[in-house]
Amino acid sequence: MMTNFLYRTIHFYYDGFRHMTVGRTLWAVIIVKLIIIFLVLKVFFFPNYISEHSDAGSEPDFVASELIDRAGAP
Repeated sequence: MMTNFLYRTIHFYYDGFRHMTVGRTLWAVIIVKLIIIFLVLKVFFFPNYISEHSDAGSEPDFVASELIDRAGAP
């Protein structure tokens, strides 16, 4: 019973993707946007702040001290 459901589900999606026309272009746009978001933006706008400002091995202490310092600031 479960294998029949699994087979039908896989066949449903496979058949749907195989017969797509406009959907292929939309999927290509989605993939390009994800690549831009996760690769390009991460590199340029989200640097690894913790590794740049703390010593190797003391990252948890750095984060804890930053949280405590920022919680006390008004």
